[in-house]
Amino acid sequence: MNLPTNYQWLTQIGLLPKTIQEGLKLFGVQEVVGRGSNKTIMGWRDELNQKGVKISGYSDDDIPWCGLFAAIVVLRARGAGEVVKDPLWALNWSKFGTAVKKPGLGDILTFVRNGGGHVGFYIAEDAQCYHVLGGNQSNKVCITRIEKARCRATRRPPYKIAAATVKPYEVKPSGAVSKNEA
Repeated sequence: MNLPTNYQWLTQIGLLPKTIQEGLKLFGVQEVVGRGSNKTIMGWRDELNQKGVKISGYSDDDIPWCGLFAAIVVLRARGAGEVVKDPLWALNWSKFGTAVKKPGLGDILTFVRNGGGHVGFYIAEDAQCYHVLGGNQSNKVCITRIEKARCRATRRPPYKIAAATVKPYEVKPSGAVSKNEA
């Protein structure tokens, strides 16, 4: 995995939450812009359906896939029973796990945007933005900055014992701020 330099610290802090372990394995996966679809992304749909998570109406990676990314990560990290109903709808992830006031590494964040919502996993934050691991961010799986003011919900997986790394991380602002992840 080729993480950007400013996120290399993730490889040095100890045991990562399973959602981050699984999400980082997919870092860099890109959609096919225009005609055609990335077979990996379409394979996530198939894997979810095979495991009993109903994914219907998803036929091309031009369709927003942040919820599909969240679903495959949660499936692989926690099992099919943890994936929210209708996971393609990003804002449905506002029902995942339990609400927390201050997010920590691996928590789910949902955001409002023009035309819908967005979902991803908390990595860190700066004064203005959350740094979010998500799919369909610039048409790929990456970490991007999203304004805190757009955050609708912060949700924690139901851990029996949370990894010590499940806590907030402050980082310096770097990179552009995403305005619309679709």
